[in-house]
Amino acid sequence: MAGSESIQISKPRWLLAELTYACPLQCPYCSNPVDFASHGNELDTEDWLRVLSEARSMGAVQLGFSGGEPLVRQDLSVLVRHARELGYYSNLITSAYGLSEDRIVELKEAGLDHIQVSIQASSRDLNDHIAGTASFDKKCEVAHQIKKHGYPMVLCVVIHKQNIHQMESILDMAAELGADYVELANTQYYGWAHLNRDNLLPTREEFRKAEAIAQSYKEKMKGRMKIYYVVPDYYEDRPKACMNGWGTTFLTIAPDGMALPCHSARILPGLAFPNVRQMSIREIWEESNAFNKFRGDSWMKEPCRSCPEKSRDFGGCRCQAYLLTGEATNADPVCSLSPDHDKVLDAINSAASHPQQQKEQAVIFRNPENSRRFSS
Repeated sequence: MAGSESIQISKPRWLLAELTYACPLQCPYCSNPVDFASHGNELDTEDWLRVLSEARSMGAVQLGFSGGEPLVRQDLSVLVRHARELGYYSNLITSAYGLSEDRIVELKEAGLDHIQVSIQASSRDLNDHIAGTASFDKKCEVAHQIKKHGYPMVLCVVIHKQNIHQMESILDMAAELGADYVELANTQYYGWAHLNRDNLLPTREEFRKAEAIAQSYKEKMKGRMKIYYVVPDYYEDRPKACMNGWGTTFLTIAPDGMALPCHSARILPGLAFPNVRQMSIREIWEESNAFNKFRGDSWMKEPCRSCPEKSRDFGGCRCQAYLLTGEATNADPVCSLSPDHDKVLDAINSAASHPQQQKEQAVIFRNPENSRRFSS
């Protein structure tokens, strides 16, 4: 258990309950595993009730219901009610597709605290194309219903090459919908986004222009709408403190019961991630080899091992290191001190050098049988 002998293991604070990988949308940047179809056998209601109880007893206070699309689960209100009884602050992370007003009321009565709705673009045609489903009108309708029933209006828009030119109109749309919070989440390149990176990664110029627009809207909408602009890893000189450090704060439970330090971690080879069907949350968090693997810093190689910033960024993202270098213990290549930083620069230069070629490449949407080109 690398690093576990020399550090004190903290308690999980944030539980992400990925209730299902099923989803009516087909977004090409989906964070679900590329092979999600092979991970069936979803946890049943009783399993989830036990997981929520055990994680809460360990200290978890924030709870996200996610997927796929969590609304697919018919027992969602049962889980929400149990979460409220346990004292969680619960958040539904949803595409809004299938969220009727009656169900909003049902979830409100069950005790749901927060709803975050994703929108793919500010125009109907582009939103529906990216989503692979005619969903734009429904999303806008649900946004108004969420406000009507006393929830804060929280919008999340994943930003990438295909919609970054809409930054101004996206923020105008958010204001028209009465959004209280807007998360402009630049695509992070894992899962389906990594598979489609050449079609999704904006150029540095596109990114800087969009960031300037977002910053100007922050001032313009101050006191009326909070805007969070999540910078893409590839345009940072230092890696983010991924998940606040491996196995320190965040716990993800996948639909099949696999317990993960982050939602992408199951791609890492050589790690036998535990399952809640065989182990308790306490055993998973404190004793499993997988959760102890990257705790502390004894696993680090140079330049991370001697870096004065290692206590802040924890060596960066293990999944990103693996995807770009083939080895999870390497320094995150986003870091300019990484010997593999050229891999990130090559990706950026490719996005800038061949935009037309990238636009014409077929995008692999979340439904592998539904690959198609983005229209210009």
